[in-house]
Amino acid sequence: MYKNLVARCACALAVASFSIPFSLHAQAPAPAPLKAAFVYVAPLTPAGWVRQHEQGRLAVQAALGGRVQTSFVENVPEGADAERVIRDLAQQGHRIIFTPSFGYMEPTLKVAREFPDVKFESITGYKTAPNVATANARYYEGRYLAGVAAGRLATQAGYVAGFPIPEVIQGINAFTLGMRSVNPKATVRVVFLGEWFNPPRERDAAMSLMNQGAEVLAFHTGSTAVMTAAQERGKLAVAYHSDMRQFGPDAQIVAVTHLWGDYYTRRVQAVLDGTWQSGSVWGGVKDGMVRVDGFGPKVPAAVRDEVLARQADMAAGRLQVFASAAGVRDNEGNVAIAAGKSLSDADILGMKWLADGVLAKLDR
Repeated sequence: MYKNLVARCACALAVASFSIPFSLHAQAPAPAPLKAAFVYVAPLTPAGWVRQHEQGRLAVQAALGGRVQTSFVENVPEGADAERVIRDLAQQGHRIIFTPSFGYMEPTLKVAREFPDVKFESITGYKTAPNVATANARYYEGRYLAGVAAGRLATQAGYVAGFPIPEVIQGINAFTLGMRSVNPKATVRVVFLGEWFNPPRERDAAMSLMNQGAEVLAFHTGSTAVMTAAQERGKLAVAYHSDMRQFGPDAQIVAVTHLWGDYYTRRVQAVLDGTWQSGSVWGGVKDGMVRVDGFGPKVPAAVRDEVLARQADMAAGRLQVFASAAGVRDNEGNVAIAAGKSLSDADILGMKWLADGVLAKLDR
């Protein structure tokens, strides 16, 4: 009897020793999704800078499904408010935070020092840290291509810009060079607003430029106000960030669009894989981060084909915006690009001059 009892107990223990691990394994909860956050400098609108980053966030969610949980905070001013929001997101357990605005760079770096285990992506920033990477796009490549289209259709252009920082100056110069490559008499008059998103002021600047003779408008601000102003006045405009034909069905000649989904997905995947590293990315047409598309009804087929052919040349490395056989002068008559030379990335990133044909001045 005692031997049978011992045998039964031994058998039960043996069964338990095999069954418990399997039972625990079957009931183990799935790992919690990685939390990724995005901070937006302006309200989320149907088109514009913020909309393109929102498309990037949605691409991350679609690609990675239940492995991630994404969220965003919109209309966050640069400066102290941004620092507070970024810190709150880090405290809430987000493992990667994207901060797509130039003025978010310093707040991002400050918060990153407090949360070394959180990854930060400073979009349009240029300062890195062990847990802060930077990324930007060569928007100026799309600007040049849009300038080719604009130069085929107009001679006087107006340009509504946020701040005279290198990124904006690159775009103004590239647009002007593109126009002048097909229309040597083209001029570009610029208004700097000193802010990224203010639809009423963007509209007023657009109206003022058209009153001064602008036949086509371009802009480096965050809303659709310039496009709608051009539509209202029967003028032409180049969309920026997003395709804006819904706001300017007759006005839009082309859109310079930004595509963030692939980059954002790869960076979140790297956090999931444990392979994320700090670094700097500056991608353009060949990398699929910038593209011209959304040609409007007033663009002849020949112009569309010409622009797309130049875009193909750019993607293949056969066309560089800031390179010239004849050289380029600034609007004060100084040599900006020597004949037969091209600018380095460092030269482009530090650009502080305006090309010949730009009707504006920079504070020195």
